[in-house]
Amino acid sequence: MIEIIKKKRNGVELSKEDFRFMIDGFVAGEIPDYQISAFLMAVYFKGMTENETAILTDVMMRSGDLIDLSEIEGIKVDKHSTGGVGDKTTLILAPLVAAAGVPVAKMSGRGLGHTGGTLDKLESIKGFSVDMSKEAFIENVKKYNIAVCGQNDNLVPADKKIYALRDVTGTVDNISLISSSIMSKKLACGADAIVVDIKVGEGAYMKTQEEAEDLAKMIIGIGSKMKRKVIAVISAMHEPLGLAVGNALEVKEAIDTLKGNGPADLNDLCLQLGGHLLVLGKVAKNQVEGTKKLEKLITSGAAFEKFKEMIKAQGGDLNVIDQPDLLPKTEFAQVFKSKKEGFISELNALDIGMASMKLGAGRATKDSKIDHGAGILLRKKIGDFVKKDEILATMFSNNQDGFEKAERLIDAAFKISKTKPRKNTLILKTIE
Repeated sequence: MIEIIKKKRNGVELSKEDFRFMIDGFVAGEIPDYQISAFLMAVYFKGMTENETAILTDVMMRSGDLIDLSEIEGIKVDKHSTGGVGDKTTLILAPLVAAAGVPVAKMSGRGLGHTGGTLDKLESIKGFSVDMSKEAFIENVKKYNIAVCGQNDNLVPADKKIYALRDVTGTVDNISLISSSIMSKKLACGADAIVVDIKVGEGAYMKTQEEAEDLAKMIIGIGSKMKRKVIAVISAMHEPLGLAVGNALEVKEAIDTLKGNGPADLNDLCLQLGGHLLVLGKVAKNQVEGTKKLEKLITSGAAFEKFKEMIKAQGGDLNVIDQPDLLPKTEFAQVFKSKKEGFISELNALDIGMASMKLGAGRATKDSKIDHGAGILLRKKIGDFVKKDEILATMFSNNQDGFEKAERLIDAAFKISKTKPRKNTLILKTIE
């Protein structure tokens, strides 16, 4: 292991045998955390080639169970987002694409910090279970064309152990390490084709479009080496996606969107990403045709019915879906009003995400408890005109102590100017 650390420290390309020795030894408990930490820091400064990244992905993918979806007919698709504020696209996209006849086999994660997690949102629905055996997962995809569940302990254990170290050693934001983490999980889940939504902006891990494009190319390169089709969509995360930030609030907004009443930016992103998934699933010739098919599925109610089918199949209470007011609520609510008149020129997604966390909607640490009803409902977004004392946002929490801190962050998030700003572009680039 010392030789491997020295090689990487000196910028030497590692072999498959090097990676296999290191990952197998680490998972087995034979290589200590401090040596892997030294290796991660060497990677952070020296980087890895595309070939090294692909090898690391493959070795990590094989460190635990592999899900074989070959018994399911059709091209199985998956979608990944690098994380953002108000990003509830999976809740809309998965049933929408499944309703179009493309099998969606989706393993999702939990939220940490200012970014929300799909599993936490789904657990706002009474009775819904995100814990599924490998067999149940495959059976649901086979029967309903859809399953969304959590990662089990035997799936890519190497990534779990390595990510825990990256989190505490300042080595999270390295493109090779991010790419291998994302793709090892996606490939272990058995998907044939993947769309990756790479967020860029204040509320995202990627702060510049250049960084996002580098990540996109690395992920697509890994996919190509592993014989998988991957499309990367780079989307803006300067302001939150949609109007709702917080678990139950976002479930309600997802339901509204599936019924055709969602916010324009959220609806557009889901249709754009879904169009690509339909092309990958070979039920649409191009993305425009795919998008039109999805619009019809929303209008006809088929997408919403597929969502209900998924909820019922995983133990969720359908009364909650038909009556979203039954979703978790909070004891307290407080409004935040505009201090002056003008146009919203900025709405910092990171500040809104952090404010939502202070209210109880997110986790400060992995052991923090989630308040499913907590969060923020935005009333205005960039480009909107607002009068003095008009409500900009409503805060929800079961703990009044969080309101003061959240209000300071919301105050910093909103910038108001006399002139109307230019409309932000939501999708910045698509790379295939």
